[in-house]
Amino acid sequence: MIRHLGLSALGVLLLAGTASADTLREALVSTYQTNPTINAQRESLRATDANVAIARAAGRPQVIGTVGVNRDLTRSGILVQPGSKGPVISGGVDLSVPLFQGGRVRNSIAAARTRVEAGQATLRAVEGDVFTESVAAYMDVIRDRSIVELNENQIRVLTTNLEATRDRFEIGDVTRTDVAQSEARLSLARSNLATAQATLARSEENYRRVVGRRPDTLAPPPPLPPLPTNAEEAVRIALVNNPDVIAVVRQAQAAGLDVRTARADRLPTVSGVLAGDYVNSVGGNTIGPNTGTQTSIGVNTRIPLYQGGLPAARIRQAQAFEGQALEQVIGTERAVVANTRSAFAAYDASQRAIQSNQIAVQANELALEGARAERTVGTRTVLEVLNAEQELLQSQVALVTARRDNYVAGFQLLNAMGQAEADDLGLEGGPLYDPMGNYRRVAGEWNDWAGEGRHTVRSTRTVTPAEQPPAQAPAQGVTGPTR
Repeated sequence: MIRHLGLSALGVLLLAGTASADTLREALVSTYQTNPTINAQRESLRATDANVAIARAAGRPQVIGTVGVNRDLTRSGILVQPGSKGPVISGGVDLSVPLFQGGRVRNSIAAARTRVEAGQATLRAVEGDVFTESVAAYMDVIRDRSIVELNENQIRVLTTNLEATRDRFEIGDVTRTDVAQSEARLSLARSNLATAQATLARSEENYRRVVGRRPDTLAPPPPLPPLPTNAEEAVRIALVNNPDVIAVVRQAQAAGLDVRTARADRLPTVSGVLAGDYVNSVGGNTIGPNTGTQTSIGVNTRIPLYQGGLPAARIRQAQAFEGQALEQVIGTERAVVANTRSAFAAYDASQRAIQSNQIAVQANELALEGARAERTVGTRTVLEVLNAEQELLQSQVALVTARRDNYVAGFQLLNAMGQAEADDLGLEGGPLYDPMGNYRRVAGEWNDWAGEGRHTVRSTRTVTPAEQPPAQAPAQGVTGPTR
């Protein structure tokens, strides 16, 4: 219930968008499908899935066939036997069925399954982190484009002011100092615009890196769902839902099962054995028959009496790894608490910053209007008007920045609470990746000859034809399209 509080609202809001502009949902869909970090983590989970089949194989029957062709080169003494020296063809089949392994197989399978659960939680965590990065990149582009527009508008205003000041200087209404001050502010504004354009270019390239394509016109993001009203509530939700916490707890549980597996090295093992052998003396034998067969069945018991201290060392090692994992649980919990409270504080502060900056913008607009009116009657100087224009620009930039910070902090809070994953966001760019699909397919595999085809890269490259070095051939196996 806690996990899904407000998530349906977020999914519905992300579905809303502007047809003529890229939406946040479209950016997240592209990230989900083509981001290499997410796709690489999926492959890592697939490798973890295979560990279950590996563990199960140790408890299954083993069938071994042998074939040999032998010929005696020399014989002497009592080894001299009448008959052929060969060649002798021999073959056999041995079937071994594990009957008792001291709990090694059972605990190994349980540990592998637990690590699969940890891997699935880690995949959720990676998805949430990359989505948060994508949201931040999206909002950075919106913020920086707005700042560039504000600076461009400032240049237009200052250019008009400078022309008017020069005209008034020609008729002796202002001094040369007023003209110089106007020129200095215009030059400063041009410098600020260049810096803002460079920042925008960096943000657009970061968007291209995370999302996999260049940003087009970006629609305003949808409102975030209702968030907790206090940090304590946010932490409670995070400690239940945060995938990093779930992953590290599962890893600690798997480490505990590894200790049980190591203890099995001191216990006997029992196997049932069925063997069949065939021998054929191809060269012929004048004394007896040329062929023979043999079958046998039995039970083999291996009883370890002394192994040089190896079992104790392995148990101590497994216990140390378990202790490390248990300590990491506390460390991860600390990090989640800190990140959640920090995100909540940033979100709360940005909300108050938005309110303050809105008031500041309104006040600076009135102040600028008044300064211009008073300048016409001679009670304000040109410098005071320039200062009022600069203060208005600064408050507008601060408001745009606060809105960006507010949205990103809110999404970071959702991610810290484990509520910023594909299922939560209602992404409909195709079927969602099912981590259990591969597990169900491979975990119970019995076939020695089953396998996978060569991996096809799903992530998109961002290198354009103009950026591609002429002599560089595409990387082998890289088939992802360039965006």
